[in-house]
Amino acid sequence: MALVSVIRRWHLREGMPIREIARRTGLSRNTVRKYLSNNELEPSYPARRSPSKLDDYGETLTSWLFRESRRHRKQRRTVKRLYRDLVELGYTGSYDRVAAFARQWRQGQQEARHFAGKQAYVPLQFAPGEAFQFDWSEDWIRINGVSTKLQIAHFKLSFSRAFFMRAYLTQTHEMLFDAHHHAFSTFGGVPERGNYDNMKTAVDKIGRGKERQANKRFYAMVGHYLFEPEFCNPAAGWEKGQVEKAVLDARHGLWYDTPPFQSLQELNRWLTERCQALWQEIAHPKFKARSLAECLAEERPNMMAVPVGFDGFIEHSKRVSSTCLITFEHNRYSVPVSFANRIISLRVYPERLVVVAEAQVVAEHVRVFNRHKTSGRTLYDWRHYLSVVQRKPGALRNGAPFTQLPESFRRLQSRLLKRPGGDREMVDILALVLLHDEQLVEQAIVQALEIGEASKDHVLNCLSRLEQPRRPQPLHTPPVLRLVNEPQANTARYDTLRGAHHES
Repeated sequence: MALVSVIRRWHLREGMPIREIARRTGLSRNTVRKYLSNNELEPSYPARRSPSKLDDYGETLTSWLFRESRRHRKQRRTVKRLYRDLVELGYTGSYDRVAAFARQWRQGQQEARHFAGKQAYVPLQFAPGEAFQFDWSEDWIRINGVSTKLQIAHFKLSFSRAFFMRAYLTQTHEMLFDAHHHAFSTFGGVPERGNYDNMKTAVDKIGRGKERQANKRFYAMVGHYLFEPEFCNPAAGWEKGQVEKAVLDARHGLWYDTPPFQSLQELNRWLTERCQALWQEIAHPKFKARSLAECLAEERPNMMAVPVGFDGFIEHSKRVSSTCLITFEHNRYSVPVSFANRIISLRVYPERLVVVAEAQVVAEHVRVFNRHKTSGRTLYDWRHYLSVVQRKPGALRNGAPFTQLPESFRRLQSRLLKRPGGDREMVDILALVLLHDEQLVEQAIVQALEIGEASKDHVLNCLSRLEQPRRPQPLHTPPVLRLVNEPQANTARYDTLRGAHHES
């Protein structure tokens, strides 16, 4: 800086030629001309940036560090573990570079938290029906007397600020699809765009910038409801700040004094009703004189009509065991005997499981969730095992699936098994549900028990009476078609004809 100051003073004030200045300073004349022509008195040097092998994995490592920072300290992965995961992805650099990157990121997070109140943002404005924002949260609710951790799906319309919540036990694909269906149905329309974070149920791979590789099932849902998905940058939750604030408000407001519920379905009904009630009570943050419900009424004409619900199941291939069971999430479910030791398709819905084979639905069960993965349950449908007990009637006595028979069936079974051949007779009665309405069969068994003769013949007799069609009611002739002289059923007239014949 001193040399530049001397050169400028010699030339601009004392009129010294450039040749003389170059001779005195030992610099080239081009260098002297550069210093004289540059208006910047402080020389600047280009920032040196040496390429690093970590450059291609910077966004991935950033997203990992942000995700680990949200976990409990005992569950966080160490930097060495993150380094090994990067090596599996193809990283060939050193561990020191990864550790330095992690230290720099953590320091930046601390500075960001320190100066969070001084950050500046650009105010956003959305048109009616333009966009919605989505996010998950975790909350504890008392259900059926047990404190249960639930995953709450949050939706918020960017214009009207109307919000919607629905509770689930997991954050899997089928839960995500079901939440969208209920949210759009409650809002009364589908916006043009949806804003998400980089959740695993939607994004398989994070690329450069806004490039994302979404999974096929998520794209199928988006293609069904015809809206455009957008994903935030890693560790940039402020890009969907409306729903982030909705999560915080619900945690300190809606969930603060929540009543206990008997089931998850009851909780979700309460959530829907509570959200709709709050739309009427809360004023719009921008249009102070209007409620969220009034703004939503303005937004609905600009949204697309809600189509038929997306069939959001997740399909798995399962092999049926020799005991006619399949396993899913540590629980076992029965299937018909004809598919034992075969491969079937299991379609998983939020509340039910559907077994499909040979392009037909062959079984359906209520989905069961376990709090402890080590203890699984077995759900039988005794109808699935009828063809087996027809060949092996002795299995009826201690068969596990037949412990779930209706009360009338079990009373009949307790009587029949006391006599010789009663197991075979009971199997034939159970097989009636394959050919007749099960409710009629149960009514026939109840009638047979009331008579006091519990046997297969009595049940069949009662069933045939129940299945007889009712006699039609007599027709009432309208006055227009009624005869003036109605015929009389008088057989005495024939006696007069016989008498006339004898006289002739």
